[in-house]
Amino acid sequence: MCGITGIAGPWTSVDRRRRATIAHMTNLLAHRGPDAEGFYESEKVALGHRRLSIIDLSEAANQPMSDVTGRYTIVFNGEVYNYREVKQQLSGYPFRTNCDTEVVLAAYIKWGPACLERFNGMFAIAIWDDEEESLFLVRDRLGIKPLYYAHRGEQLYFASEIRAVIHGAGLEKALDRRSLARYLAFQAVHPPETLVEGIRQLRPAEYAIFRNGKIEKKRYWEPQVQGPLVGDCDQARKQARELLGKAVERRMISDVPLGAFLSGGIDSSAIVALMAQASERPVETFSVVFEEQKFDESAFSGQVAQRFKTNHHPILLRPDSFLESLPDALAAMDTPSGDAINTYVVSKVTKAAGITVALSGLGGDELFMGYGPYFKSLRLGRLPLFWHLPVSLRKMAMKVAATFMHSHQGEKLQEIAAAAGNSAEQLLPSFRKVLTDASLRKMGLEPPQLNGLLQQNSKLPVFSRITLADLALYTQDVLLKDTDQMSMAHALEVRVPFFDHELVECVLRISDPCKRPDYPKKLLVEALGDLLPKEVVFRKKQGFDLPWKVWMKGALRQFCEARLNRLRTRNLFDFGQVNAMWQEFLSGRNDTLWSRIWVLVVLEDWLERNLD
Repeated sequence: MCGITGIAGPWTSVDRRRRATIAHMTNLLAHRGPDAEGFYESEKVALGHRRLSIIDLSEAANQPMSDVTGRYTIVFNGEVYNYREVKQQLSGYPFRTNCDTEVVLAAYIKWGPACLERFNGMFAIAIWDDEEESLFLVRDRLGIKPLYYAHRGEQLYFASEIRAVIHGAGLEKALDRRSLARYLAFQAVHPPETLVEGIRQLRPAEYAIFRNGKIEKKRYWEPQVQGPLVGDCDQARKQARELLGKAVERRMISDVPLGAFLSGGIDSSAIVALMAQASERPVETFSVVFEEQKFDESAFSGQVAQRFKTNHHPILLRPDSFLESLPDALAAMDTPSGDAINTYVVSKVTKAAGITVALSGLGGDELFMGYGPYFKSLRLGRLPLFWHLPVSLRKMAMKVAATFMHSHQGEKLQEIAAAAGNSAEQLLPSFRKVLTDASLRKMGLEPPQLNGLLQQNSKLPVFSRITLADLALYTQDVLLKDTDQMSMAHALEVRVPFFDHELVECVLRISDPCKRPDYPKKLLVEALGDLLPKEVVFRKKQGFDLPWKVWMKGALRQFCEARLNRLRTRNLFDFGQVNAMWQEFLSGRNDTLWSRIWVLVVLEDWLERNLD
């Protein structure tokens, strides 16, 4: 896990300036890789790398890394978990290290972009071909690792974080106003756009080739169903169990201390259980515990730790510690998010305990239907009489229902009533939105269009379509991006077995009856058999339900108001709607507005740090 940077194309100024530029870009990523720094330069490229040593800790495995001929040079962020199997297919290559980076380089030399079909992992990769004077860039299938770039004239600047591209490319630090409404609606900007004018991001499962000042992009994987659906539920459970076990085992490859996040919920408990089965030594598990019973899950995490005989590390954290960490967490945000502080704090205490790699249960809800919005969109879509009504009558019915709800909830109902269709994936965006279309219009902003972001595939089961929709809408650009930026702020590598692409493909092929959620994540629970304690399986879903609405009226009120006032002076939108929400929230009439206000507070803090 590392940070990568690069500048490709002819350089018109003296070489010293390019060296200073790539050095500055790379230094901005020092938190991602504290173990080593390296650079490579030729006539038309400069590459930089910050290394977090995970596999093969020797200096020979440092980057940038060139092949024996000097023609190809790689900088690589992430892990290819099956690199040993791929290496066996490259017997003619003169390997000098035992790391996955050299395997990736050798595979590209032999197979070109087709090598990607063989990789199982999370990665962002750049490979320079000095003979062809071309740059190959790629991002992993599910978008776990980020990659940003700016194309300016005949030059291309790229990096693992936006801030490095901003400083390297010498951009004017302008907010991309077309992307503003998308961020306010979904607390994320979906690729290829970003919040910064002139900076783009590669899509998940996309590679690009930059040559002669031009960039060509191509998708190399689509999360679609290959072959017939699996309707035999016994077979489905067996396949899911087998592939999740393999995904966990692959992600336990490490030459540094490795552990697991253990909240005591189904997902993290499943990962720990499978790690215990695959390991000859006790698993190191880490749980954040609270003195307040409302937040504390230590009874469940402790029970799982005892069952699987882990070396368990409960870490006491007081809610006020989140407030103390807030400035540093906001400073760590390469892209703004309303839902990342928890990950920052958990990663901080895990790294402080001596762990460099941690496995996480992130993704279990998304893959195995564990979220409330999924079921709301399903239930609402299955009201045939309602959807046969004209739009005007649907909106009228929702308007009546809205009189018993808070304003933003009523706005969501109105938006749903006007939806173009009643499929669950078409309704899901309205449930996922932070600010509704109506709120955005009151602010003078045009609501974002999804423009094909949500793929429609009638051949897929309904639950699989929901999984794919939320993957594109929320999972990749909120959950995975937050995990990357907040864990790497502490040089902690977080691995996510539920996002193994082979497991994802398997679950997408399973028919709906086998997934039908009679209780939370039924397919996952049944696939694991009696591995998990029943108390964990059937417990009430909990999480970091921290008192933000209390803090924003108390300890954080001045912090919030100062940023809202500065945001007002930017004249990005009509502030009347924001002020109305803030006053309604402060009055106590609608505490649920806190998240809608918080995305604006975070936006202003990010703008001050990055674009002013």
